[in-house]
Amino acid sequence: MTDIQVKHNTEDQEFTVDIDGQGGELAYSLPRENVIDFAHTYVDEDLRNQGVANELIKTGLQYAQENNYKVIASFPAVSAYIRRHAEWQKLLLQ
Repeated sequence: MTDIQVKHNTEDQEFTVDIDGQGGELAYSLPRENVIDFAHTYVDEDLRNQGVANELIKTGLQYAQENNYKVIASFPAVSAYIRRHAEWQKLLLQ
């Protein structure tokens, strides 16, 4: 699957995809100033194992970096992604 279009819904605090009626989301919270907590990700079964979750997480991390947020990776998929991609580890809240 190529060219996954991720939308950011700031009101609902989530990044979403919609592909032919199937979807996925990366939900977050802003627990304090300059901190973003990626708390949940979900991808519909038909879209799994096609890179959708990775694209959601990457987009969320890019947003965090562009806005000078430190990251809390509460959801295991997010922390695993950061472990696999060292360039994002500098964003983790220590």
